[in-house]
Amino acid sequence: MRKILFGVVITLVVLFIFKYCGEKQEDKMVLKESSALIQEQIKNVGKLIVTEGHFSEVFNYKNSKDIFGAYLTSEKKALVVVNADVTIAYDLSKIEFQVDEATKTLTIISIPKEEIKISPDFEYYDIQADFLNPFEAKDYNDIKAIVNKSLDKKLEKSDLKSNAQNRLISELSKFYILTNSLGWTLQYNSTPITKTEELLNLKL
Repeated sequence: MRKILFGVVITLVVLFIFKYCGEKQEDKMVLKESSALIQEQIKNVGKLIVTEGHFSEVFNYKNSKDIFGAYLTSEKKALVVVNADVTIAYDLSKIEFQVDEATKTLTIISIPKEEIKISPDFEYYDIQADFLNPFEAKDYNDIKAIVNKSLDKKLEKSDLKSNAQNRLISELSKFYILTNSLGWTLQYNSTPITKTEELLNLKL
């Protein structure tokens, strides 16, 4: 009778060990799959988030040149029409992140700065100059420099940058939804994100 009871106990112990090891192995596989899924999701959204805008500007260019001191002055001028396309993008493939399987935490370490591209198209009208003060390459370069500064100011006053950031936050919210559904924690640097609204307060 003792041998039978001992055999039953041994059998139960063996079954329990097999079940425990099996569950542990299954947990590890689920953890690995979750980690791979998170990294794949980040890879999938590693594309440019682009916000586009358009600016138009009419610019009057004038330049005077003294020929003989203040006795003779030669002036040149032009009417310049500028149409500029502006794009603001975030290259999410440059996001630095860390996946910690032990704590089930996805940490976004850094987000790349926005990439701003301004592509102006210049049209010159009513160019007036003379032999003593002709239009030169320097004039065109000066015009481009002045216009680019003006476009930079317009861009800062517009809502293009905030729109681009909103689209960035929309992409980052996908990370939160994914990690939350898998029982993981998303954090930016060392700040845990517990709801999507907190993404709006991130200092990028």
